[in-house]
Amino acid sequence: MPMKRALTIAGSDSGGGAGIQADLKTFQELDVFGMSALTAVTAQNTLGVHGVYPMTAEAVINQIQAIGEDIGADAVKTGMLFNAEIIEAVAEQIKIYNWENVVVDPVMIAKGGASLLQKEAISALKKYLLPLSKVITPNIPEAEVLTGMSIQTDQEKRDAAKKLYDLGVSNIIIKGGHDEDPSESTDVLFDGQHFYKFTSKRMKTKNTHGTGCTFSASLTAELAKGASIQEAVETAKQFIQAAIEDQIQIGNGHGPTNHWAYQKRNAVKEYAPR
Repeated sequence: MPMKRALTIAGSDSGGGAGIQADLKTFQELDVFGMSALTAVTAQNTLGVHGVYPMTAEAVINQIQAIGEDIGADAVKTGMLFNAEIIEAVAEQIKIYNWENVVVDPVMIAKGGASLLQKEAISALKKYLLPLSKVITPNIPEAEVLTGMSIQTDQEKRDAAKKLYDLGVSNIIIKGGHDEDPSESTDVLFDGQHFYKFTSKRMKTKNTHGTGCTFSASLTAELAKGASIQEAVETAKQFIQAAIEDQIQIGNGHGPTNHWAYQKRNAVKEYAPR
């Protein structure tokens, strides 16, 4: 079976917990060959974002073309795209290479509150990139920005998903990490016809830096391997739950998740006495 390939188009996190670094770690853990096109470099650690240095649209295009003309990609994930010019450039390259397994993680705000997407770029995201995506993975605040509505209840999640579907998105996952329920978190998937719920136990921890990136990267890796949307979401949910539960203590702020946890758990199951 040929090696499956996943491309992440996103920003670099110097602290290693989110962005390109989290994506590549996740791809590796799920047995997919990872590639990257950097959209920005951030000076970042667990305490926050200390600087954002965007790439030029030309630099982003050249990176993507280097992949598209030689290695190719079975799935593509976008993360931090920063501005409208980069968004339009990325969308055009996706069309050129006819990439269909496109996961859009609409990264807007860092864990510490720093803005990672210029306001004028939101309309470009909705116009150019969302219609090309196979699935979009906003958290509740991101879904609120994209739809212009408040989301507090399960029904409002469903209404927001329908609005995003009307923008041309094939599948919408509204993540429940910002739910008010103290005991569990529920993600809602809408495929244009049916709603599916994916619920997990909520962990009381500050070490959640990069959860969104890691979840969408897991999803991308599984789509690259040929999984259905529902199968990919199920694995991504298990991957991020393990990464949050099996904590590692790094830094003095919002620490990263444990990208090794999912594979280590599976290895224990595989070699456990029967």
